[in-house]
Amino acid sequence: MPRTMLTDKAWLKLKLLMEETGRVYNKFEHRNTLEGILYRMRTGIPWRDLPSDFGDWSTVYRRFNLWSKKGILDNIFKVLAYITDSEWLFIDGTIVRAHQHSSGAQSQNDESIGKSRGGLSTKIHLAVDSYGYPVHFELTGGQRNDFIMAEALIRNSPKSDYVVADKGYDSQSIRDFVTEQANSKAVIPRRKDNTKKNKDMDWCLYKYRHLVENAFARIKHFRAIST
Repeated sequence: MPRTMLTDKAWLKLKLLMEETGRVYNKFEHRNTLEGILYRMRTGIPWRDLPSDFGDWSTVYRRFNLWSKKGILDNIFKVLAYITDSEWLFIDGTIVRAHQHSSGAQSQNDESIGKSRGGLSTKIHLAVDSYGYPVHFELTGGQRNDFIMAEALIRNSPKSDYVVADKGYDSQSIRDFVTEQANSKAVIPRRKDNTKKNKDMDWCLYKYRHLVENAFARIKHFRAIST
């Protein structure tokens, strides 16, 4: 049997959230299906190469597409995102390389793939909570600047007391948004060329910004996400 990820306690919570959507019924094979989805995301293998222990690969693939289109997986993420400690909110962005199979067919939909110096890529804009757990994300082409999605990350994340980001978000408009719209305190260092100094910076809290970097490192262990 291939290595699995879900504990009995985790599956019980996820099963209840899936059933509450009214679109997934209580079937014993759904746990195996979800394990198959996670296995494929973690290893990055083609769907056709999915081990038979998870069931027929086409069944797992169809359910993954169905649960995605019906918003079931997104709903699970959003519910879990609000069961958290939201005192701190950390935001940042990272680039992932686009796989060679990700482009070619024309589409009217925004696929969040852009051209940058390193080729085709996607940028993941991520917000994490005080524990370093993701609470919201946005996708853009890899050439987009981090601060472009800052307001969207903050607006769609749980309310927090502090919003922490690096110098890439050094913008007075972002600070004003954090203070006036999010009713939080911005902990964002200023660049060297900024005439204002960093006397108001909470450097002790800023050190915990590694939590969002750790989250990126963790999700990039999933090969289907990192490419």
